[in-house]
Amino acid sequence: MGKCEQCIIKQFNSMKTLSKDELMRISECKTSRKIKKGEVIFEEGEVINGVYCIKNGICKLSKLSENGKDQIVKMVVKGQLLGQRSLITDECSNLQAVALCDMEVCFIPKNEIMADLENNLKFSLDVLKVMARDLRESDNIIVNMAQKTVRKRLADVLIYLQNSFGVNADGTLSVLLSREDYANIVGTATESAIRIISQFKKENLISTKGKYIKIEDLAGLKRVE
Repeated sequence: MGKCEQCIIKQFNSMKTLSKDELMRISECKTSRKIKKGEVIFEEGEVINGVYCIKNGICKLSKLSENGKDQIVKMVVKGQLLGQRSLITDECSNLQAVALCDMEVCFIPKNEIMADLENNLKFSLDVLKVMARDLRESDNIIVNMAQKTVRKRLADVLIYLQNSFGVNADGTLSVLLSREDYANIVGTATESAIRIISQFKKENLISTKGKYIKIEDLAGLKRVE
């Protein structure tokens, strides 16, 4: 099991502000875990009692609506922390986390991370900055849902996936999402997402290889309204 003070992943999240002694203390009590694609990391309504540091992989955070449909609100990737909001508010998680690929995570118990929030001002401020950024992104999502067409929202998601996570050797998007996932991100029915993806193919904006999607015309995709 790797040591936190020697782990390069900490440079991508708030743990970069912790001292060597603090990191060594956390390293002694953390637990490492491998998570399979499709596995639930925590459920909506669950008491998390700690935070997860994503060492490798991507997971989706979603909320179940009253009509029983999942709405994907965020994707958490390698280097980020997961669960800090529930920790600070001392509430059950209001989101479900599911692995989109095989993942490696480290779990840090609540009492250890809370000690650092209380004693290390730089760490506390950095966590607050991350939460403020998440809130700004949530505001943008709300505006997009209200003002952009489903076509535009789906085009934006494809562009975001390529810009954020890159492509495979054959040019396909490295993140493999189901058509239902795409629908749940943009807030539409799965059938509508499938239809729009088919339209994008006919317009030569994208191509598909099995379940994988490849952007063929990035400029054209950006012009979608």
